[in-house]
Amino acid sequence: MSEKNEFPVVPATGIGSLPGGDAREAAKTVTGSFESGRGMPHLPELPARGPGADMIGRTAGLLVELYARVEPSGWRIGDHPGADTRRARSWLGEDLDALEEFTQGYQGPLKVQAVGPWTLAAALELRGGEAALSDPGACRDLAASLAEGLRGHLAEVRRRVPGAELVLQLDEPSLTAVLRGQVRTASGYRTHRAVDRQLVEGTLREVIGVHTPGRVAVHSCAPDVPFALLRRAGAAAVSFDAALLTERDDETLGEAVESGTRLLAGVVPAQGPVSESGATALSDPAGSVRGVRTLWRRLGLDPGLLARAVVVTPACGLAGASPAYARQALAHCVRAARSLADNPE
Repeated sequence: MSEKNEFPVVPATGIGSLPGGDAREAAKTVTGSFESGRGMPHLPELPARGPGADMIGRTAGLLVELYARVEPSGWRIGDHPGADTRRARSWLGEDLDALEEFTQGYQGPLKVQAVGPWTLAAALELRGGEAALSDPGACRDLAASLAEGLRGHLAEVRRRVPGAELVLQLDEPSLTAVLRGQVRTASGYRTHRAVDRQLVEGTLREVIGVHTPGRVAVHSCAPDVPFALLRRAGAAAVSFDAALLTERDDETLGEAVESGTRLLAGVVPAQGPVSESGATALSDPAGSVRGVRTLWRRLGLDPGLLARAVVVTPACGLAGASPAYARQALAHCVRAARSLADNPE
């Protein structure tokens, strides 16, 4: 199936991570939650399995001609692929096997996630123990390696799920800290200097450019998401925790929507109480999207745009939730999206 140069119109999706370590159960949960046009399934991530299944290690395993190993302080770039790289690639292969099993004959949008270049540069250590962020040359090499790795990864997913219209999500929770010079050095006593916004934008544009235009989202569940920068860099959609929005975001949000940017609005809590029976507090779908309707009115946007412009998601990944809550949260996203479409005002 050829991929259209536009972000798919879908009511709901997940962010990426789920609890537990069973790849088949995770793929079954995601594909079942979003089947029959109810949303966009995605490749699950299961960080509870340990190093290599976490977001940094998983993406480090995608790098081309760069390798990383686990040190007590975190992931560090090394000279050769070792056991940690092999473990990361093995778990990704297991996840792809499970996804392929549960998407036989699937036709439609499918999302895969990877850490973006700036969060990766803030998290990966150089040989001396300082973050790659401290070295502009290392940042360039890392972004180029990531871009090449993503090309191969996307090609592999296309081979396994030929009917999929692939969407790439770049996870950038550290992006605002990078822009503001808030990423701490290895000592913890200082911070790395802020990276020039044009350099940040250009690097993001390079990595976003590996995939079909109009089919890349950038996710951050941190405050002060730089919506305008991401739009200029080529992101077709921005994924965020809606509870962290302030009226300072109104202008750039309005401009983004009017330019065609999709909003993946994280309105369903990523964790929540679950009773012994498995019931959750997620009982008010209309209430979950009330803030989105309020935002729309405040921005003076056409309510008729809501169903096309907004995708309902959890506020962040669900790795910290119980399995029962994770299933309920994905189902609640679907119900909340239906409420938004049925009653946009």
